[in-house]
Amino acid sequence: MTLKMYNTLTRKKEAFVPIEPGKVKMYACGPTVYNYIHIGNGRPAIFFDVVRRYLEFQGFEVNYVVNFTDVDDKLIRKAEETGSTVPELAETYIQAYYEDVRALGVKEASLNPRVTENMEGIIAFIAELVDKDFAYEKGGDVYYRTAKFADYGKLSHQNLEELQYGIRIDVDERKESPQDFVLWKAAKPGEIYWESPWGQGRPGWHIECSAMVKRYLGETIDIHGGGQDLCFPHHECEIAQTEALTGKPMANYWLHNAFINIDNQKMSKSLGNGILIRDLLKNIRPEVFRFFMLAAHYRNPLNFSDDSVQQAANGLERIQNAYDNLKHRLATASPGPADALVEERAELTRGQFVEKMNDDFNTPDAITAVFDLVAEANLYLQHERVTVGGVQLFLEQLEAFDRVLGILRQGGDELLDEEIEQLIVERTEARKAKNWSRADEIRDLLTGKGIFLEDTPQGIRWRRK
Repeated sequence: MTLKMYNTLTRKKEAFVPIEPGKVKMYACGPTVYNYIHIGNGRPAIFFDVVRRYLEFQGFEVNYVVNFTDVDDKLIRKAEETGSTVPELAETYIQAYYEDVRALGVKEASLNPRVTENMEGIIAFIAELVDKDFAYEKGGDVYYRTAKFADYGKLSHQNLEELQYGIRIDVDERKESPQDFVLWKAAKPGEIYWESPWGQGRPGWHIECSAMVKRYLGETIDIHGGGQDLCFPHHECEIAQTEALTGKPMANYWLHNAFINIDNQKMSKSLGNGILIRDLLKNIRPEVFRFFMLAAHYRNPLNFSDDSVQQAANGLERIQNAYDNLKHRLATASPGPADALVEERAELTRGQFVEKMNDDFNTPDAITAVFDLVAEANLYLQHERVTVGGVQLFLEQLEAFDRVLGILRQGGDELLDEEIEQLIVERTEARKAKNWSRADEIRDLLTGKGIFLEDTPQGIRWRRK
């Protein structure tokens, strides 16, 4: 069975053929770190984590890069409002991002580069575009000349005229064309800046990812992903910049996940209906939210509501109960291998799971295969006599599926109250000492044990879920 994925560039499902056999170069656009991430950010974080996990499940070695935009207008404004600096603000929210996605079961990326660590490469990239006449400088700003790139609009399937209102920055008279977008922005008085051939300034939004993809993964990569909102202008502009520079395709496969609605309304600042991941996890177990995300196809809009989350919780409980019951029964199972029928059922459900995941990462149908396995396991556990081999085979199959989906609690001994209190004290001290890795490790341990932390004016409060 061949893995196929829907390529936004061609608008069709295509068989996946990696550039280098057995290896995958994959990039997903990460957050602009001026605030905590919300559930809209959670969808690409979880989905592309599953893509990466499934590729590894299939035996690929995946080099997965997710960037941080740690300088831009939003960070500058937030730093001014809070009396902080841009680097301090970015560091705070980068560490918060790590905490939140780890709580959601997202595996750490191969690399999380930051814009501020790549300024030399970004400036060199822009300079080469200027040399090639794809960019021009006006008053300390540098703009990309979109009319010179014949394929501009090929990802979003629009022409230049249709795109003229989509550019993220305001139109100004210094541009040769309204569609031209900024590569380098001159710094205003008092703003953070870097020296460049065009004066003091900072990069535009789009150039960052082009430079980091090229540096860390190469001129052409296998998979580039992100939310549907990034298709235009961000990814469209990335393609224009990179392909003008290299003359090669930037990515062979472009994947975009759809939006999340809240109670059938689009999530937006104007409606004030956004939900932060860390607030969400005070009331919902992270694996339930992850299961909820994967219960719909990534290219379909997803509606977040109390009812839909409860349905996810109920469905996940069926899977979790089967897993826990299998582990419990293992202790009293009779010695011996799995019988032929158990092997047949396990192999059948594995084939169904792989078939569905190979069809454009169809997680809802893959979850149906998991439920089929659960039903078979539950029937098996009703037998008066079960074998160690039979129980282990069901367990191994569930755990194999979970290596892709990441939805099961593995269980373990429950922590005592005093142990929890001691770990919280240790985590607080680690954070004061800026030992972020140890602080994250403790939070992950507590989250994995069903212990949720909440910052209050009186200090950290904890509760069991």
